[in-house]
Amino acid sequence: MPAAGPFFLRIFFLGIAGWAQAASIAIPWNGRPLWWLQVVSLAVLVWQLDVVRGEIRPRRWLRGTLQGWLFATAWLCGTFWWLFISLHVYGGLAAPLAVLAVLALAAGLSLYYAAACGIFVACAPKQNRVGAALFFAALWTLAELLRGSWFTGFPWGAGGYAHLEGPFAGYAPWIGVYGIGAASAMVATLGALSVRSFVSGKSGSSPSAGGISSPHGSRRFPGMPVVWAFALLLAPIGLSAMRSAPDAPADSRGTVDVQLLQGNIPQDEKFVIGSGIDTALEWYGIQLRDATASLVITPETALPLLPSQLPEGYVDAIAARYASGDQAAIVGIPLEGEGGAAPVPSGPGQIDYGDYRNAVLGFKPGAGEPYRYEKHHLVPFGEFVPSMFRWFTNLMNIPLGDFHRGALAQAPFVWHGQRIATNICYEDLFGDEIGANFRDPARAPTILLNVSNIGWFGDSVAIDQHLAISRMRSLEFERPMVRATNTGATAVIDHRGRVVQELPRLTRGVLAATVEGRGNFTPFALWVSRFGLWPLWGATLLVVALGVWAHRRSLAR
Repeated sequence: MPAAGPFFLRIFFLGIAGWAQAASIAIPWNGRPLWWLQVVSLAVLVWQLDVVRGEIRPRRWLRGTLQGWLFATAWLCGTFWWLFISLHVYGGLAAPLAVLAVLALAAGLSLYYAAACGIFVACAPKQNRVGAALFFAALWTLAELLRGSWFTGFPWGAGGYAHLEGPFAGYAPWIGVYGIGAASAMVATLGALSVRSFVSGKSGSSPSAGGISSPHGSRRFPGMPVVWAFALLLAPIGLSAMRSAPDAPADSRGTVDVQLLQGNIPQDEKFVIGSGIDTALEWYGIQLRDATASLVITPETALPLLPSQLPEGYVDAIAARYASGDQAAIVGIPLEGEGGAAPVPSGPGQIDYGDYRNAVLGFKPGAGEPYRYEKHHLVPFGEFVPSMFRWFTNLMNIPLGDFHRGALAQAPFVWHGQRIATNICYEDLFGDEIGANFRDPARAPTILLNVSNIGWFGDSVAIDQHLAISRMRSLEFERPMVRATNTGATAVIDHRGRVVQELPRLTRGVLAATVEGRGNFTPFALWVSRFGLWPLWGATLLVVALGVWAHRRSLAR
């Protein structure tokens, strides 16, 4: 990796590093995360930023900002490139415009990371590698938090998701995915600064640099930074041992047998009358009628019509099927708003709606009214359209209109001693919102449920990335996650974040499994349920503020 050189060569390395960061979350050829690739790719960025810090030229911070923006744009384009499929293939947007839309989204979200890198170049301590690493980790985590919160938030592909199977996974029940990202950013920075200092022969003369004299010339081995890096790598192993010690309280809440349905209705047919709609109503109707497990679950919008538009008696038949006996069902279906909603004409053979909710209905014996969960965190441009961007969606041919959001922390579906907390589609991306379900111990879920339709994104790495997101939520809360999806990944994840059963993707089938509920609260669940992500906001802002203050103080001397 060149420390200096032609500008285009440095851009090339940053682009490759950004794409490696994207691939680390789900390797394209097998869908598995690769934790060390995430650390190395981020270290490449820090290496290049450190080169800029050492240059004698005005406005170094501007070059750092540009490098951070280039890295993040490559990373985010490589992460959610599959949005092109939904925009072009299913949305009907012209290919050049779809490419431009994905690039614009990535470039816009990259501004958070660009600002973080610019501030790092301008203000990070030059002689204290540990301090510089802490400063960068705080800035990077702050950028991740901003991306995940502002303008409804879109934290898809955060760096912490690469660490599902690495040493940092042990941090998940304590500090969550953002905390994992902070730890990995600090290790990446410690490694990059220490190796570059050693290779270039810089001695780091300040005692705070933590160097150990080397017999080879003037180079010094960066002792203290290496100690810190190893401590960060080894600490989660001890934390994991604490959570799984033999004398740890037993937290099993019994088991429940489930059947997860995967209809594999092609997305270009799913909302078409006489095609996907008819297929879905027939297949899911048969599976719900003939189910043998204690609990049967369909994907998101498995029934793609409003109840008032379904064949007469369809919902009543499901309710009657589960009104007696010892079985229950959770069914994905769009629901009308409080005042009802009339269909809005869309296109030939297609259905469009006005005021409605993306929801599930739960049926069980003796319940009276069906259980109802309405999606709270809606997808911008997919489930609601900001008024200023209505012109953009008018260019597309996606059949559904605006959703209305449900409440945060809705009641769980209670069945056979299990409290099942539902989330729909990418709602499992927001761990703090899932954490709100743990505020009341009497209602805290024993099982998490995700129902999704990733068919909008074809046979792409989006399926693997979404599975990784669900696995992280299981790790953070130590709860099993069951996933019922249209095209995949329909799976059962245990409380350790391991996929224990999964249906083949892009096939029609039923996954039968036994799921064990869990009851103990992780440290992450305890603090995030009370305070949300504010402790992380506070910690990162404090470190950044102290770093900027120390820099300004050093300039005043």
